[in-house]
Amino acid sequence: MAEPLLDVDGLTIDYLTEAGDVRAVDGVSFTLDPGEFLAVVGESGCGKSTMLFGVAQLLTPPGEVVAGQVTFRGRDMVRLSRGELRHMRWREYSVVMQSAMNALNPMKSIGAQFKDTLQAHGKPSAEEVRRRSEEVMGLVGIDPTHLRSYPHQLSGGMRQRAMIAMALLYTPQLVIMDEPTSALDVVAQRSLMTKIKDLQRSLGFAVIFVTHDMSMVSRYSDRVLVMYAGQVAEAAATQAIFERPLHPYTRGLLNAYPTVTGPRRELTGIPGSPPDLGRPPEGCRFHPRCPEVMPDCLTHPPELYPCRGARVRCLLYTEPAAHEAVLTDG
Repeated sequence: MAEPLLDVDGLTIDYLTEAGDVRAVDGVSFTLDPGEFLAVVGESGCGKSTMLFGVAQLLTPPGEVVAGQVTFRGRDMVRLSRGELRHMRWREYSVVMQSAMNALNPMKSIGAQFKDTLQAHGKPSAEEVRRRSEEVMGLVGIDPTHLRSYPHQLSGGMRQRAMIAMALLYTPQLVIMDEPTSALDVVAQRSLMTKIKDLQRSLGFAVIFVTHDMSMVSRYSDRVLVMYAGQVAEAAATQAIFERPLHPYTRGLLNAYPTVTGPRRELTGIPGSPPDLGRPPEGCRFHPRCPEVMPDCLTHPPELYPCRGARVRCLLYTEPAAHEAVLTDG
């Protein structure tokens, strides 16, 4: 089998504060193949965005990668210098931030910002800058005349599309997206996600996409990484996550969002709140909120156990427990 495009192994990120170190990401591991769409889901504060910034090597103090490897195209980005990372960004991987209004420079036109990005990695002529800028604007469905527009002159959806266009200036192999649809209405969200998926299929880049929206996950992703309290709770193919979720937390997430297919059902939330990552609970981090908690959950931290083609961090799926669960399901 071909090597994965991205291999994250044991990524651990701390926020180093005067009150003590807070472990926001704890031993996260996953791989990403070329052209794959990976969704990362979980409640606010579970470490999704911090993990994403750790992968992209965009953390700023007090955040710091304290352990693990992020191997992208055979190179461990954690060990690379700032100059080496600067050379890779935009060319080999790019990042689309959560709020385009904050990420774009309000004092420069869209075209000027595209020009800055292109000139940061070479010496293109004015004609080459114009041609490439118009090409990527066309890719995301924006009239090239808006290259002369400033961010405040564009709608929220158009600003996000302009950010995606900027991310594609060098046709990178990986595009990392941190909730790019969170500030958009439902119609704009659907339009933007359809455009992203079409571009991914036609250009062949891989995507890591952080979101709260489970309906987007079901429609657009290939695989899902469910995070809770800085750890991976479950990792599986998207279809498996929705048809047969294994972790009680994953089931809770799915029960909390409506669906337009199947029988009507009452929506239920997950009781309690996510734990304080400065003082996580002993044993399983989900046990104070878990409807299936067992005595061992209070003292034994679960590993990621393989089960039915997935990986799940739950003591229900240790070998004897998993066997019993299979018998019960059958």
